Amino acid sequence: MTTTNSSYDSTLASLGIPRYGATSNTTSNAQSNTGKTSLNQGDFLRLMTAQMQNQDPFSPVDNTQMVAQMAQFSSLAGITDMSTTLKAIADKLGATSTADAVSYIGKTVLVPGTTAYGRTSGGIAGAVELGGDATNVNVTISDSNGQVLKTMKLGAHAKGSMTYDWDGKTDQGQDAGSGPFTVSVTAQNNGATVSSTGLVWAPVQSVSTASGSAVLNLPGIGDVAAANVRQIG
Repeated sequence: MTTTNSSYDSTLASLGIPRYGATSNTTSNAQSNTGKTSLNQGDFLRLMTAQMQNQDPFSPVDNTQMVAQMAQFSSLAGITDMSTTLKAIADKLGATSTADAVSYIGKTVLVPGTTAYGRTSGGIAGAVELGGDATNVNVTISDSNGQVLKTMKLGAHAKGSMTYDWDGKTDQGQDAGSGPFTVSVTAQNNGATVSSTGLVWAPVQSVSTASGSAVLNLPGIGDVAAANVRQIG
């Protein structure tokens, strides 16, 4: 039985499972496999074969238990394969098709950003996303040199999104031109800073799908994932 036990210990050790009372050689082999944290289907079959080959002939493995274990493992393997297949299907359905990506070109999108170009009619529109309730929300619009053109006091607003529209006139009532403009937002709640994100409208110049998902190229902003688009104009 010594040779038999040694063979069984070697099988366990190769799977990274040390057995109490195993020799130092097999124990060291097991320790060298401690990085392994799970058994796959091949490991299970090798372990089951070793168990059958090294079973006590006077007390063999119960057939009912073995069949039950094999049925459970087969069911688990089937579920694992099904999960892999469903994930692949979900990834395929979630991916943006080329046709969907191309449809963005020529449209304007509302995305997080700080650079905006003036409309034909003058001024810009945008939005602010608030991470919490605010008693005071301000939008500051500056020119390309950093000079403040307009400060818009939007007052109080609850957590969520709020919109604004600037007519293109400076605080002094002059025409600010077509930009590009730099937009910054601040929000406070009774003096405490509230997290805020500025959203600007920008035209889509081109689209890339090389990464598997649509990436929009927006003037003044750069590349923005389609998933970050809040609204399409």
